[in-house]
Amino acid sequence: MITITLQGEPPSNNHIYRSACRGRFPTTYLTHEGREQKADYTLQAKWQYKGQPLSGDIILTAAVYFKTKRKRDLDNTMKLVQDALNDVLWEDDSQIADLHLIRRYDPEDPRIVLSVDHLPA
Repeated sequence: MITITLQGEPPSNNHIYRSACRGRFPTTYLTHEGREQKADYTLQAKWQYKGQPLSGDIILTAAVYFKTKRKRDLDNTMKLVQDALNDVLWEDDSQIADLHLIRRYDPEDPRIVLSVDHLPA
């Protein structure tokens, strides 16, 4: 099992992704803030995990520690994290076959604690 901790207030997808129309086609893009957060998560993960990305189906457990009890959708925090860890912890986030999310609060140390393991056959 691999466990890593990503420091910082977990961002919501509502703040890091935007939509726009290019001609007649709507498109979604990552904001500047989102690109910086994604790069930071990738760097934090690379500092903590030096192995090869996992292949095959995996189990991901994420404990998300927010600063406040402000109402949020827990699953909205994971899209950026999953994309940021492609080619670091796993080859692609489509390998996540089992996902467990846990919401917690820590006003002094907001973070995301990830545990990743192979899915047993």
